[in-house]
Amino acid sequence: MLGIRRTALGALIAIAVTVLVVGCAPGGGAGAAGAPAGGVASAGVAAAAAAPAIFPLLSADPDVEVLEDLRYGTARDGSALLLDVCLPGSATSEARPAIVSIHGGSWARGDKGDVAWRAVCRWLASEGFVTFSLNYRLVPAVVFPAAVDDVQAAVRWVRSDSVASRFGVDPQRIGAFGGSAGGNLAALLGVSGSGSVSAGSRVAAVAALSGPMDLTGRHVTEAFAPVQLEYLGCAEYSTCDAAKAASPVFQADETDPPFFVGHALAEMIPVEQAAMFVSALRKAGVPVEYVTVGGALHSLELLDETLSGRVVDFFRARLGAPAEPPVVEAPVVALTEEEPAA
Repeated sequence: MLGIRRTALGALIAIAVTVLVVGCAPGGGAGAAGAPAGGVASAGVAAAAAAPAIFPLLSADPDVEVLEDLRYGTARDGSALLLDVCLPGSATSEARPAIVSIHGGSWARGDKGDVAWRAVCRWLASEGFVTFSLNYRLVPAVVFPAAVDDVQAAVRWVRSDSVASRFGVDPQRIGAFGGSAGGNLAALLGVSGSGSVSAGSRVAAVAALSGPMDLTGRHVTEAFAPVQLEYLGCAEYSTCDAAKAASPVFQADETDPPFFVGHALAEMIPVEQAAMFVSALRKAGVPVEYVTVGGALHSLELLDETLSGRVVDFFRARLGAPAEPPVVEAPVVALTEEEPAA
């Protein structure tokens, strides 16, 4: 069953690729195949046509219960901060590890209920993790650090006695998963603060895909630079005090949790950002699994059968989950282990 679920995730990425492009690209226009934003790409997407038709297995998995729109906090303007909970189907009397899942969208778009991110929530739950897929406040209504404040509040909510008891969560084993802007926020969860990773808003493991790790204007594309500045609430990088605080690359220390960092070599977020972040983590003595793939795939587009298996294995090793032997099919995208640039 594990092999089927990982194959299903590969099919999901092929089917939802247009949604991801719309959600992450600075321009926000329609994808290459012309599929509608928020919908499922049609037969015009060749990869989707070639993929096994098993995406519905993920979206209708009877073993994963989804509880929608739980309130984890309240913004200063009184608006509700909401998340969804995806619950593993197998019964157990032991507390389970949990993962907070953080969607992408240039800090300005995206939603926990988007087809790809809902499937990610179900996928991680199907692997034994109680998964909390959360929304956070978006640009232009707010700027940094509002989104960071929100995801930290979500972790504290998950860790609270009442919530942990309700959903059978082990408060000492909470991880974070994010892609694109969500990868930046997940990484900030990992490197913010110091000391115990099982208290407050700290997390015990982080997997980040295609995350912007340095927001100071180094190694940024011309198209993405204004996106970062808008998120930071700045007119230019030279006078932007928030840029360094919003950049995980500057905040690593020896108490930070293990990381999984995935990135494509030619994507919209330059790979140099990932390499610099991995170097900073390793310099601080933090365990890191760093994987790059060829091409320009971005965020959840990276999750073929092989990489999705690597992410699950990482969380199993660092957080623990019910043992199940991994079944991994031949990779769709070749992976290379990359040492970061000095």
